[in-house]
Amino acid sequence: MSNLTRRSIMQGGLALAGTIAAPQLALGQNGGGRTITAGGVDLTSYDPVVSTSLLTTYHAAKVYDTLFGLDLQQRPQPQMVSKYELSDDKLTWTFELRDGLKFHDGAAVTSADVIPSIRRWAARSPLGQLMMTHVKDISARDTKIFSIQLKERFGLVLEGLAGSSDGGCFIMRKKEAETDPAQKIDAVIGSGPFKFNLTETKPGAKYVYDRNPDYVPRKEPPSGMAGGKLVKIDRLTYMAMPDAQTAIAAIQAGEIDFYDEPPIDLLEQLSRDKNVKLQVLDQLGQNGLIRFNHLHPPFNNVKCRQAILYIVKQLDYLKAIISNPDYYKTCASSFGCGTSTENDANTGWFRAAPDYTKAKQLLKEGGYDGRPVVLLQATNWSIAKDAAEILADEMRRAGINVRLEPMDWAGVTARRAVKSSPDQGGWNVFTSTAPGFFLGNPLFSYHQANGEKGWFGWASDSKNEELRNRWVLAETVEERREVAREMQENEWNFVPQVLFGRWLQPVVMRVNIKGVQPNTFSWASPVWWNVEKA
Repeated sequence: MSNLTRRSIMQGGLALAGTIAAPQLALGQNGGGRTITAGGVDLTSYDPVVSTSLLTTYHAAKVYDTLFGLDLQQRPQPQMVSKYELSDDKLTWTFELRDGLKFHDGAAVTSADVIPSIRRWAARSPLGQLMMTHVKDISARDTKIFSIQLKERFGLVLEGLAGSSDGGCFIMRKKEAETDPAQKIDAVIGSGPFKFNLTETKPGAKYVYDRNPDYVPRKEPPSGMAGGKLVKIDRLTYMAMPDAQTAIAAIQAGEIDFYDEPPIDLLEQLSRDKNVKLQVLDQLGQNGLIRFNHLHPPFNNVKCRQAILYIVKQLDYLKAIISNPDYYKTCASSFGCGTSTENDANTGWFRAAPDYTKAKQLLKEGGYDGRPVVLLQATNWSIAKDAAEILADEMRRAGINVRLEPMDWAGVTARRAVKSSPDQGGWNVFTSTAPGFFLGNPLFSYHQANGEKGWFGWASDSKNEELRNRWVLAETVEERREVAREMQENEWNFVPQVLFGRWLQPVVMRVNIKGVQPNTFSWASPVWWNVEKA
C-alpha cells in the first residue's frame, strides 16, 4: 500500500499504528490585483455530477473543493482532509476535515455536507458506483469526522474520492448535495479557491470567477489537482468563444490572455508571435470518439457497431482535423496510447480499415434496413463538427442512410441524454473527444457497460463488467495490465464506441501569464491557482 493509503493516527482519541504527518496549512490568500481573461467553448452546465463535460469539471474545480486530489503522478493526496486512517481489518476508513473550511456563503463545511456529496457523486461516477457496492455505511462521528464502512475490502476508496475515474467528488452544501443526482443544480456555492460571480456572469457569453479571500490553501507545493491552491489573481473571466479564428485574433491583439484550443494549422503562425507562447499541458493527449446509442436500431445490434470499425480510417480524420503530423498519431488501443493500459489485443480491424465490403457484410448480418441514422453534429466545436462530416461520408459509402443533425455543443450534450428513439427526439451516434487520462482508466465512463445506469449510449455487456471488477481487485500492476488486455479483447468485440486517433493539443497564452502548470489530468485548461499575470 502506498504512503497515501497507510494508516494514520488521528487526534482526538482515534489511534492506530503508523502515522502520516498532518501537512501544515498556509494562511488566507492575498489578492493578485489582476484579471485574467480566457476564451473557449461555452459552458453548458454548472453541475459536475449531472454533466460529464470537461468544461463543467473545469468550472467545478474552481468553485468547489475535494476531499482528495490527484497529483501529477496520479496519486491521491489529501485536500479538504487533514488526517485519515484505515482500520486493521481494512474495512473502515475514518477522515477528519481540516480547519478553516468555509462555504462561499460563510457557513462551515461539516460532515453533514460531505456525506450527501459523496453519495450524490457516487450515484453517477463509474468508480463511485462500484465503490458503493462495497460500502456498508457512510456516517458522521461529529461535525468534522466521518467514516466509510465497507462490507468487504475495496482498495480504491481514495482514488475514487480523488477523481481517478471522473472529475472528482466535489463537496457541496447539504442542500445541493441532497438533490437527485439526475437533476441538475444551478446554485453554485462551494468552498473552493474561486467564488462564482453570478451577478456579472452572462450565460452564453462570459463566466466570472473571483478570488475567494476566505480560502486557506494547503502549504504543499501545487501538483496537478493536489497541493496548495494559492490564487494570485483577483478575477478570472472565461469568455465563450466557439469560433477559433475570432479567439486567435483576440489573443494576438491582447484582448484575451489565454485560449485552450488553437487550431493546429495556426500553431506555426502563433509560434512566430513574440507576444504569445504555446504550451502542452496534457502529454496523454486527446482521442477522437464516436459514441453509439446501444438502445435503438441499428446500433443496438453488435454487427452494425462492428461495421463502423471497418470504415473509420483514422488518418483521414487526423489529417483533416489536426493537419500537423507532429501533433497526431493513429492508435488502435481502446485505452488510448501512452497510457499504462495501452495494448494491441484484438486490433486486426485496425490494420484492415477501411474495408467497405466487410462493413456492408456486417450491416447485412446486423439487419440494417436502410432506416435513417441520426448523427448529432456540434457546429460550434470544429473537431466534433469536422469529425461528424467525415463519419457521415464514410457511413454513406457503406450504404448507411445518415441524417446529420447540426446544433451547438450545448444542444448535443442535452440531446445525448435522451433515451427516446431517434424519430422521437433521440439519436444514434455523436462525435466528441476522450482525454487520454480518462480513456486509459478501465473504470471511467467510456468503459462502462452497465446499461442504462452507464454513460450516454448505455452500452451493456456482462463480461465487460466482470472484467472491470477483476481489474479493481487485482493486486499488482502486472495483473491489472493483463485484465486490461482482456477488456480490450472483449471491447473490440462488442464495440461500445470507435476512436479516430490521438493528438496533443497545445494551449496558447500571452507571454505575461506565468505559473501555468503541466497537467496529466487531461485538462486543456490550467487549474488557475498559482497562475500570475505579470
